[in-house]
Amino acid sequence: MVRRMLTAASLVLALGACRGQTSSEPPIVPLRGMHEMPRYDAQEASRYFEDGRTMRPPVEGTIAREMVIDPAVAEGVDDAGGYVMTIPEDVVRGAGGLDALLERGHSRYDIYCSPCHAYTGDGRGMVTQRAESIGATFAAANLHDDRLRHAPDGQIYATITNGIRTMPAYRAQVPVADRWAIVAYVRALQLSQSDARTAALAPAQGTTETVR
Repeated sequence: MVRRMLTAASLVLALGACRGQTSSEPPIVPLRGMHEMPRYDAQEASRYFEDGRTMRPPVEGTIAREMVIDPAVAEGVDDAGGYVMTIPEDVVRGAGGLDALLERGHSRYDIYCSPCHAYTGDGRGMVTQRAESIGATFAAANLHDDRLRHAPDGQIYATITNGIRTMPAYRAQVPVADRWAIVAYVRALQLSQSDARTAALAPAQGTTETVR
């Protein structure tokens, strides 16, 4: 008897689902699955959460999609459109201090920059050497050149962000904070070589004889 009742009910549902006429009413969907999931509307009260709110507050550290980042930090330019001369203080504070920024920059430089610019920054990385070995025209910049030593920090940051000549843009691969960290480490590399260059160019101390 129970089986007959279940069969009859199934037939009724099947016939109801097979109506052929047009209707302004929504169709009958016995098994809704994920077609119409139960949900809360915006600002609707909820019994699930203790505070009674359906819309949950954002977690700590959430960044608004429309939040405007300081152009000096995001693009490396000042209000007048020129490159900032030094790394913004907000970046240094956000990294936990200069030492932490340099440490982060060291690791990011080794990953993204050293293949072309080499670990020392002289532009003789493995990619450069390989290109030369097969006769390809490729030359990574020597980061110790005077033009780069005297370039504003914002210009180096913008180059990492947007690329230049054969160097691709790293905007997608390297976050903003890490790009500034790389800039800081590049400056450290330049300082590490400047003392050696100065010593090589300076005359020997205590020598009064004129070299002819």
